[in-house]
Amino acid sequence: MFQRRVTLFVGHFGSGKTEIAINCALDLSAAGRRVALADLDVVKPYFRSRSARKWLAEADIQLVAPQGENLHADLPIIVPQIRSLLRQGDQTVIMDVGGDDTGARVLGSLADVLDPEETDTLLVLNFRRPSTPGVDEAVEMVRRIEVVSRTRITGLVSNTHLMNETTADLVDDGYRLALETSQRLGVPVVAIAAQDTHLKQLDPVEYECQILALRRILLPQFEQTLQQRATGPLFVLN
Repeated sequence: MFQRRVTLFVGHFGSGKTEIAINCALDLSAAGRRVALADLDVVKPYFRSRSARKWLAEADIQLVAPQGENLHADLPIIVPQIRSLLRQGDQTVIMDVGGDDTGARVLGSLADVLDPEETDTLLVLNFRRPSTPGVDEAVEMVRRIEVVSRTRITGLVSNTHLMNETTADLVDDGYRLALETSQRLGVPVVAIAAQDTHLKQLDPVEYECQILALRRILLPQFEQTLQQRATGPLFVLN
């Protein structure tokens, strides 16, 4: 992963792609890369990269997202900024893109400035969501995204989880389904992602791909309230 300058994370609601995009941006910045994170997710009212703007700023990561009164806008009003960012060519760019037809259509509007030689488009798969209960549905989702976005999926990220109910066996089962999807599509599984506590229970020898140990950054609204009352911060980085 991240051998190319631009990495797009796509996936349906609940796949975990936003959490992965933020974690990867933070890790790349900590490794000394100049990073920009573009929030093109026009689908979800919560769990958006823009919600972590303060922490991204502290890591010196450029966040391209609606500002001010447009903070929660669902319109693709930042597309001109992203087009300019992609043309500049002097930063590592991570893009968080909604995975349904609406989100993919926004990505399609950038197809003319996305150089295939510089771009990886990674689909995040969570086989515990209604949109992808099995391999057939995952394959169909890839086909729809590719048509609407005019972008080829170049890799899969296995991220099967059930939030706090996740187990190591669940993570492993999701990886096996991702491998089946990979074989059907002819697209590699480039990473398996999970929180540290779950990955520590797995044997890394079993996985022929990169392992992404995730810190949980974005919290649901009810957990945000608990965090505010108990400890103060809205988001927890470690």
